[in-house]
Amino acid sequence: MAFVKIDETTFVCDDGHVRFFLLIGEREALMIDSGMQIKNARELAAEVTDKPVKLFNTHADRDHTGSNHEFDEVMMNPAEFVNYGSAHPSQKMVPVFDGDVIDLGNRQLKAIALPGHTPGSTGLLDLKSGMFFSGDPIQQDGRIFMFGPMRDLSAYILSLKHLMGLNENITVIYPAHGTYPLTMDIVPKLIAGAEKIERGEITPTRGEMFGNAFDEYDIGIDVLMCNIAD
Repeated sequence: MAFVKIDETTFVCDDGHVRFFLLIGEREALMIDSGMQIKNARELAAEVTDKPVKLFNTHADRDHTGSNHEFDEVMMNPAEFVNYGSAHPSQKMVPVFDGDVIDLGNRQLKAIALPGHTPGSTGLLDLKSGMFFSGDPIQQDGRIFMFGPMRDLSAYILSLKHLMGLNENITVIYPAHGTYPLTMDIVPKLIAGAEKIERGEITPTRGEMFGNAFDEYDIGIDVLMCNIAD
């Protein structure tokens, strides 16, 4: 297991369940999520850079927090705190709000909130390169979890529409699951598929995971796993 180079200052690691990233600035580095099965992501980052490494979680689902215990501070949208149990008692939570900018030293990352998949789902946009690290809401050939507490399909659709209207000069998208990289062309397709689900135009199949039943909707480019309709 190791980080693989995307470019000279951007790296990706895939632990077989989820993809997470390491971005290096002139002053420090930032890990975006920390894997699932892997428990030594910070150690792996030290093989790539000798700069201090901070951690940002796109959200708090357990497949994104596997190595969080290695960090004394975790950056996250505060709407996500309710889903996160600190990895150790002294861990400090650093809130990152929509529109905030994380500066790594001549590398600025703008937070873009995308609630719906979870309340605090948030991606980071590299303002110089146009790379957008989206977490889970944007996927192709993936399975997007929309079932369980605090997952909201209507909020998800509104988030994607908001992203389309930002005109943030996103040149390429790096999601945590599924095919990558992607372009913004994927977003209208996700919106259209999710809106068909809301209108009842797609017949679901029944699925079960972690002892929970859900309705599974195939929208062509992805499968959305949603709460069972009343």
